[in-house]
Amino acid sequence: MTVHFQRELGKVKDSLLRLSNRALDQVDRAVRSFVERDSALAEQIIRDDKEIDHAEIELEEECLKILALYQPVARDLRFIVCALKMNNDLERIGDLAVNIARKTQTLCKKPPVELPGVLAEMCGAVQQMLRDSVDALVQGQSSLARSVLRRDAEVDEMKRSVRRWAEEVIRSDINLLGPALAIMAASRNLERIADHATNLAEDVIYLVEGEIVRHQAGDGEG
Repeated sequence: MTVHFQRELGKVKDSLLRLSNRALDQVDRAVRSFVERDSALAEQIIRDDKEIDHAEIELEEECLKILALYQPVARDLRFIVCALKMNNDLERIGDLAVNIARKTQTLCKKPPVELPGVLAEMCGAVQQMLRDSVDALVQGQSSLARSVLRRDAEVDEMKRSVRRWAEEVIRSDINLLGPALAIMAASRNLERIADHATNLAEDVIYLVEGEIVRHQAGDGEG
């Protein structure tokens, strides 16, 4: 049974990493579509979301099968629990990438407006948080995961800066209401992706150290 059990665990690990990379790719492309106003790319992202949904269902079924057949304990149980939680976060990240792609389509129909510099900074920060969360999982690095937690507040402040920018743009020219709202909505989706990247990092810490850091005061400090 041990050989079969390890084989099934290996399948879950491979599936989790593939889903992580798919979600990361979706976010990268969604950001590119928005910044470049690429409606065709946005449409492709929306179509590709079905692949992530399908992979999420398959991974959940693999985890539940292991729980039912092998009743894992200790670190193996922690891994399956984390895989189930990460699976949900990754699927939500895929959904949020689709939301950004839809805002790209909206933006393409509106009067052109120069994107605020803080939005580009925010895109880069969120993409790096997600990338580092995935790398922390692959490498089993809780220190890298903790560094992700420390960056979440910075992304929150960037979102507030985008909102202030949008309010100023709307006050200066009401004709720019549509694009300003689309940009503000995209920033909200980016902030939510950062939240899910933080969840992934917290799960890596739990997997590696056995410590639950979610909801603790001063998360990520140290």
